[in-house]
Amino acid sequence: MSVILVERGVLSPLGDIETKKRNLNPFPDDFETVALLDNTKPGADVILEILKDSLGNRKFLDVKKPAGAPATSEQLKKAAHSDLAILALGDCGSCTSWVVLDAIRLEDMGTPTISICSDDFIPFARELASSHGSNDLRMLEVQHPIAGLSHDEIEDKSLKIIPALRYLLQIP
Repeated sequence: MSVILVERGVLSPLGDIETKKRNLNPFPDDFETVALLDNTKPGADVILEILKDSLGNRKFLDVKKPAGAPATSEQLKKAAHSDLAILALGDCGSCTSWVVLDAIRLEDMGTPTISICSDDFIPFARELASSHGSNDLRMLEVQHPIAGLSHDEIEDKSLKIIPALRYLLQIP
């Protein structure tokens, strides 16, 4: 009996890239305009609406983009015309990828960001951000799952992340 051993390389889906550390943009001491980047995943609109209500009397720019795809240049430019951007929702592989990558693109444009991802996908989101030099990309974890839940169930999960949002933004 003979055995043939074959050595095979395995590719990481994150790739092996040379990257420099990206510095995040600081949040302004006070902010008037917040971009809400909604990737149209079920429940993303509810989460963003709850967070919007917790931020008080500010101006909001609503930007919608398709789930599982990058934001267009026009969508990013619109979001970049704000003091900060909140992106939602990363609750599957491709959506999490684009929430993180769009946040990095906005940070590169000078706009500080907060990404909302479900807790099941946060480890992947952090690894992806790190592979692009954004180890400290700001993310909030909402309890998985979101898809298939009622408005009230999503609202309950969203209310739980408001203290972390207010802490990040230094709102008493």
